[in-house]
Amino acid sequence: MTDMFVSLGNWNWLIFGFILMALEVLAPGVFLFWLGLAALLVGLISFAVAMSWQIQLVMFAIFAAAAVPVWRRLARPKPDATTSPFLNKRTEALLGREFTLEKPIIDGTGTVRIGDTIWRVAGPDTPAGTRVKVVRVDGANLTVAAA
Repeated sequence: MTDMFVSLGNWNWLIFGFILMALEVLAPGVFLFWLGLAALLVGLISFAVAMSWQIQLVMFAIFAAAAVPVWRRLARPKPDATTSPFLNKRTEALLGREFTLEKPIIDGTGTVRIGDTIWRVAGPDTPAGTRVKVVRVDGANLTVAAA
């Protein structure tokens, strides 16, 4: 068994790395790719520096263990507040916009259609069909004023 480890050379690491990367193509999951990359790194480093098989195995283990957090950090999508500043803040996106009342505001409440949704609005009594502007939002409650 130790003869196998002793015979681990530069080319064996490179072949092992390419085999792992080829297996990644057959069974995608992005896990074998990083192990293959670790094996390739050990193979390339062992071309430049003569090392014992124990050091080569330790380097492979370190590179493989370090690849997982590096991959998770690189693969994590970064939220971009500039492209969707109102993501999960639907009512705040309505602030300042104008809409037409679907039902009149009577006794302080009425409705307005926004897209395919009917919203309850609060404000001064106003007849249906009047343009109103959203002046305040509180949760799902919209406060409007005449536009």
